[in-house]
Amino acid sequence: MERPPLDYRFTLANERTFLAWIRTALGLLAAGVAVHTLVQPFHHAGVRRVLSLSCIVLAVALASGAYTHWRDVQDRMEAGEPLRNTPLVPILAGGIALVSVFAAIATVWP
Repeated sequence: MERPPLDYRFTLANERTFLAWIRTALGLLAAGVAVHTLVQPFHHAGVRRVLSLSCIVLAVALASGAYTHWRDVQDRMEAGEPLRNTPLVPILAGGIALVSVFAAIATVWP
């Protein structure tokens, strides 16, 4: 039995979700570049670099994860299989929490 064609609204919703993840990754990338370029050095060596690199690494992880998730969702929708949960949400939440802790330490620690 042949499956009916996939409703285009699901494909477009999947694409919008992918683009939202990519916008978030671009924001993190811009933040990493801005921290490295615009923020004055902190009292402790390397703190600015750690903040910058953590934002950039998180951006790379999010962008690559967004593509993987988009492809997986598209394939599963076309096959009529149930969708899996994405690990992107806990990765993003944990990454932002970690960057926030780095930023808090850098600004408070004399």
